[in-house]
Amino acid sequence: MKELLFRIDRKDLNITYFSGKGGGGQHRNRHMNCVRLNHKDSGVMATGQSNREKRLNTKEALDNLVKNPKFKVWHARRVFEASRKKTLMQEVEEMMSPKNLKVEILDEVK
Repeated sequence: MKELLFRIDRKDLNITYFSGKGGGGQHRNRHMNCVRLNHKDSGVMATGQSNREKRLNTKEALDNLVKNPKFKVWHARRVFEASRKKTLMQEVEEMMSPKNLKVEILDEVK
């Protein structure tokens, strides 16, 4: 079973829309269908502009972001940190288990 180690949300991305250049004529130049994604933590910027629909260009930009080598390095580092944190928490839980704790009851001194 796979476990979610971390998540990338919209708040982690700067998303900008712009009108494309090149073939497509008036429709392409008039609409803001192209997408530029900037991932804040890794510093990677990816674009999607080969389709006429904003939704498809957003998907293309996300695919380009994930394929970027700099993003892959950032992702591997985050996975390592998240998995290391999990093992540290497991160690703490094991140390705090009842079998490892010593309980002493002291009588009141008069």
